[in-house]
Amino acid sequence: MTITVAPVDWPGHSRGSTEYRRLLAALFFGGMATFAQLYSPQSVLPLIAGDLGTGAADAALTVSAATVGLAVSVLAWAALADRIGRVQAMTISITAATILGVLVPLAPNSAMLLSGRFVEGLMLGGVPAIAIAYLTEEVDAGNAARAAGSYVAGTTIGGLAGRLVTGPLAEHVGWRMGVLAVAALCGLSAVAFMRLVPPARAFQPSRGAESIRRLLGNLRSAHQLALYAQAFLLMGGFVAIYNVLGFRLTAAPFELPQTLASLVFLAYLAGTWASARAGVEAGRFGRRTVLLGSIATMVVGTALTVSHHIAVVLAGLVIATAGFFGAHAIASGWVAHAAGDGKAQASSLYNLFYYAGSSAVGWLSGLAFDAAGWTALAGVVIGLAVLAGGLALWAAPVPLV
Repeated sequence: MTITVAPVDWPGHSRGSTEYRRLLAALFFGGMATFAQLYSPQSVLPLIAGDLGTGAADAALTVSAATVGLAVSVLAWAALADRIGRVQAMTISITAATILGVLVPLAPNSAMLLSGRFVEGLMLGGVPAIAIAYLTEEVDAGNAARAAGSYVAGTTIGGLAGRLVTGPLAEHVGWRMGVLAVAALCGLSAVAFMRLVPPARAFQPSRGAESIRRLLGNLRSAHQLALYAQAFLLMGGFVAIYNVLGFRLTAAPFELPQTLASLVFLAYLAGTWASARAGVEAGRFGRRTVLLGSIATMVVGTALTVSHHIAVVLAGLVIATAGFFGAHAIASGWVAHAAGDGKAQASSLYNLFYYAGSSAVGWLSGLAFDAAGWTALAGVVIGLAVLAGGLALWAAPVPLV
C-alpha cells in the first residue's frame, strides 16, 4: 500500500460519498475480525470453568488475558501508526491476530491457553488503537460523531457474532472448536477489511518525540482524563455483567441450557442501535447530555437485572447494554475530536483505560459474584457507573459540553 498525503485544507470524505461508505464498511469488518475474536470465549465461560475445574473469576481470565494484552499494546500500535500509516498498521495487526486466532484454541493446557490469549490480545490492539483516529482524520468534521457511532455499532456486531457462534457450537463440539470457528469467520472479515479500506489521505508521519509530546498533552487534560475514566469504569462494569451472566442463568432458579443462555448476547443488538443513535443525538443535544443520559440508562438496566423473573432480567440486560454502548460511542469519538493533532494517542489512551477496566474489573467482579452472588455484582456495576457520571459532571477545569 502507498501513503497518500492530502492537501492541508482537505475537508475529509463527505457523508454519502463512495469513499465514506467504503471506510465505514472496512472498519465494520475490521471491528468484526477484532471483537468477535476477542470475546468469543465469553459465552462459554461456564464450559471452560468445568473443563479446567475453576470458578467464575478464574474462567474469566480467558477473556481478561486477551484484554490485558490489548490494553498494553495500544500505545505501541499508535506509535507505529504515526510512523508507517494508519491503514498499514491496522493491516499488520489484523493479519497477525487472525493467524493467532487459529492457533490459540488448540493450546493443550490452561497455561498455554492464557499465554496465547495474551499474545493474541497484543496483536488485536491495532484496530481499536487506530480506527477512531483514522476515521476522525478522514471524515469531514460535521459527520465525525455520526461516523464514530456507526463504527462502534459495527464493533457490537463483531462481539455479538463471536459469542453467538461459539455458544451453540460449543454445546455440541466443545468450546475449543466453537472458538476456532469464530477464528475462521474473523479470517474472512480480515480479507474484507483489506479489500475495502481506503488509503489514508490526511495522514502525516511523525517522529517518536512528537508522539510522546502528543501523548503527554492528552494526559494533562482534565477533559480527556474524565473521558478515559468513562472507558475504565463503564467498560469494567459492562464486561463484569456479561462475564458472570452465563453462570447465573445456567444455575438455579433459571437453569437455562448453554445454547439458550448464550442467546442472551442478542442484547448486543440494543448496543448496535444505541451506538449509531447516540452519534446522531449528540449532534442535536450535545455530547455531554447524551453521555450522561446513557450512563443513567445503564444504571437503570443493571438494577433491573437483580430481579428473579427472567423477563425482567433480560429487559434490564437490553437496557444496560444500550446505555453502555451509547456512552462508549460518545466518549470514544469525543477523545479523538478534542485531541487536536494527538488523535491517535488520544484514542490509544482511551483504549488503554477501556481494556484495563475490562481486565481488572471483569476479573474482580467475578470474585464478588463467587463470594456474594449477583446482587453484589450488580451493586459494584451501579457504583462504577455513578462514579463515571460524577466524573463527567466534574471534568474541571474544562467542562464537557
